[in-house]
Amino acid sequence: MPINRIAIGTPGEAGRPDALKAAFAEFFSMLIFVFAGEGSGMAFNKLTNNGSSTPAGLVAASLAHAFALFVAVSVGANISGGHVNPAVTFGAFIGGNITLLRGILYWIAQLLGSVVACLLLKFATGGLETSAFSLSSDVSAWNALVFEIVMTFGLVYTVYATAVDPKKGNLGIIAPIAIGFIVGANILAGGAFDGASMNPAVSFGPAVVSWTWTNHWVYWLGPLIGAAIAAVVYDNIFIGDATHEPLSTNDF
Repeated sequence: MPINRIAIGTPGEAGRPDALKAAFAEFFSMLIFVFAGEGSGMAFNKLTNNGSSTPAGLVAASLAHAFALFVAVSVGANISGGHVNPAVTFGAFIGGNITLLRGILYWIAQLLGSVVACLLLKFATGGLETSAFSLSSDVSAWNALVFEIVMTFGLVYTVYATAVDPKKGNLGIIAPIAIGFIVGANILAGGAFDGASMNPAVSFGPAVVSWTWTNHWVYWLGPLIGAAIAAVVYDNIFIGDATHEPLSTNDF
């Protein structure tokens, strides 16, 4: 059971050189991901004079996020495991693949990376709005919560299957692209309804810079629940008691 492997970590863990390097890797990976993902949305708004969303815009957002996440995971994989998402980090913690203290360090780095990316975008675009995630007019917060739970379940399940499972073999080589693909596909499915975040940090940066917090809790609670369910399901059914290395070292 994953619960048996959950670890708090040692008090000095956050100050260890490898932990700090991993946190910096998460910071820069998140900056790369959010700058490209949020930037693609801002570019669409500029090209359409803040016009209404279109199918082409949704496809563009999906591709931008898929490509950027593939790169962000790849460049951080050998240092931090390439989480690039507090929900992935939480799922790794639930499965006993990262300690609580190191996970908190990752969260801080991920949130800061998202905020800095949005600040850079606002400056580089001459003050254009970094739009916070929001719900479509006919979508309730509870509808969106279900979307975020299911989409993040798919994401973290993919992470476990391609990066965490000790039986993955050569499948680990394609983990970053598989992770990017599932995020891109989920954006096509849920983007028109709630923006398809699946990532609390991705929602946090634009919310801070635009100071818009309406329904922001959905983009935390949904991904964390989905990640926890995916971790418990995959670990119990497919990994079991098999020994596996921590995701925070070099799983991808």
